[in-house]
Amino acid sequence: MSKSSQAAATLILDDTLKKMIHRDGSKSYKDGKRNRMLPLGNHCSFGDFPKDLAPQAWSAVKTKPRLSKSASAPGLGVQGSGMSAKPVTNEQPGLGSMHSAFVGLGGQPRGNAPGPPTAGAFAQRPVKASDFRRFYDRGDLPIAIDHGAIGGKIHWKVDREKLDFHHYLPIFFDGAREQEDPYRFLAVQGVYDLLESGGPKVLPVVPQLIIPMKIALNTRNPCVIATMLKILQALVKSGAMIGEALVPYYRQLLPTMNIFKNNNANIGDSIDYSQRKRQNIGQLINETLEILEIHGGEDAFINIKYMIPTYESAVLAHA
Repeated sequence: MSKSSQAAATLILDDTLKKMIHRDGSKSYKDGKRNRMLPLGNHCSFGDFPKDLAPQAWSAVKTKPRLSKSASAPGLGVQGSGMSAKPVTNEQPGLGSMHSAFVGLGGQPRGNAPGPPTAGAFAQRPVKASDFRRFYDRGDLPIAIDHGAIGGKIHWKVDREKLDFHHYLPIFFDGAREQEDPYRFLAVQGVYDLLESGGPKVLPVVPQLIIPMKIALNTRNPCVIATMLKILQALVKSGAMIGEALVPYYRQLLPTMNIFKNNNANIGDSIDYSQRKRQNIGQLINETLEILEIHGGEDAFINIKYMIPTYESAVLAHA
């Protein structure tokens, strides 16, 4: 198995292992579809079934999540505290738009202030459908799966050196956040193949790759983050000057890394197999930051330090 096929093949092996461990399907991509965390896709190659003719096709799918109303919004004040608390309506002048802790200015109990809500910095965001899915469903991509290859391989219908990297490389980067095969395997494997044979064609396309990488990292999905971090490392190592070209875009790429930088579970004397499979988010982020600093030139460290204050230089430590 070549180096370029390890990441994509490992994802398929991990899915098979999850099915064996979690037989209730709680960790499958189908459960993510039911919870609206992953794109639903189409019922068949011709589109979706009508709701009136196939109601069972929509019965297990939850509705789209809506933003919850802020506790400081008008009409959400509560008079009193404890079990006898009553919601304050707009019929009481001057109280409908006030916080529950400050209700009752006419000598009534002021109430207890509610606790602060959770920030949700580590909460996963829904993964939106990528452009790669749309292009592949339409048959616009010159790729096919080579089922006879060990570990999985892509059959390119056109020589990769003759492709327009400004058009195809951002599409494959955008599809790397997919969690359903064959979209995920083709996108991830296609990214490594294009980076391997791109050469000097990759550097001019770097600005177009920032948005797909930012969207993937902002999903806060551990699997998507790990996949994109490995791709980012391969991107920096694929050619000269690419690391320096990424320095102006640290403000878009590093905020999510700052959140998950210390995401290392303390399991005591147990064995953490995620290190062998390179799925430990904290370790991957540290590796990525070191690669960005080494290949980013003299301005890389100060820009990384500005976005991630806890980062320590790997170049100065070995100097």
